Amino acid sequence: MRRTTPPRPLDVESLFPELAAHRGTTTRLHPRPGKPDVSASSVGGPMLWPADEPWPVCTEAHGRGSGRRPEDIREDRELMASAWARDPYEGLTDEEQRRMEELRRDHRIPEAGENDPLPLLGLAQLYARDVPDLPPGPDGADLLQVFWCPFDAHAPTGHSMFLHVRWRRSAEVQDVLASPPQPPVVGYEGYVPEPCELHPEQVVTYPFAGLLPEELCERIYAWEEELEEEDEESEDDPVSYQFDLSIPPGWRAGGYASWHVTDPYAMDCTTCATPMRLLLTVGTSEWTGGYESWTPIEDRGLRPHPHAVPTGVVVGNHGQLNVFGCPTDPDHPVRWSVQ
Repeated sequence: MRRTTPPRPLDVESLFPELAAHRGTTTRLHPRPGKPDVSASSVGGPMLWPADEPWPVCTEAHGRGSGRRPEDIREDRELMASAWARDPYEGLTDEEQRRMEELRRDHRIPEAGENDPLPLLGLAQLYARDVPDLPPGPDGADLLQVFWCPFDAHAPTGHSMFLHVRWRRSAEVQDVLASPPQPPVVGYEGYVPEPCELHPEQVVTYPFAGLLPEELCERIYAWEEELEEEDEESEDDPVSYQFDLSIPPGWRAGGYASWHVTDPYAMDCTTCATPMRLLLTVGTSEWTGGYESWTPIEDRGLRPHPHAVPTGVVVGNHGQLNVFGCPTDPDHPVRWSVQ
């Protein structure tokens, strides 16, 4: 089903005409549970991966022999979805609760060494034909594939995530890998994506306020403070540049990154020092947490849980992951920030 972003609560360029010079676009991906195949853009779906090419793995030293089984995590989610679908919602039955306790047990893989190759999980693949704001790949590549390690235990902090990004020319893949390897256990359920079809929609976006010219940024902040004072006695939240007018929530490609947790910092290529551009944003929620005005028209009236969290992916403290690529050479290593 098509997803349609409602008009913004007000025309921000009528208030701040200078923003017209910074106007951009981003493609909201609108992932929703489905059964995508290798020929489709998807989150958590099967990857168009050559049968004769090694599947990406993590070899960094960290524990990988204890955690939850991916199949248990998915059954857990199915049980919760069934419970949420009951009206009124009254929680799990006793039988479901007993099954849930079993599904949430950790399992040990005693033979797993901390340097053993650990298969990465396929996070998303995006075909250029579907996503107008996907930056171009190298040498005519039309498919972006993103993988990550299902354990949160990497350098430099020892608690960081690990991503692997691959560009390819889809027409060159003839024999597709039928059964990709899977990690026997994962360290965090939020790394296990549910198979989702995408419903791309291009929308207008503006930069994070802290990256705008200082004078314009200060005027926007002053305007927001004035609105907050006017709406102190109102039950409705005031309109916000950050939450309502600039950068949409959820999964999207291209556009501007939000820096609402760390504040902006330089995101330059580690190979050639070129300023990088946003490839993909991975969002925990599609519209909750202050972003309710972005709820697609077709999703109005739906319960935030589970409908606003369709992929099962959880980033950091229920935030978002911004993945950046080098515009000079897309084959250079990506960088990322968690917000």
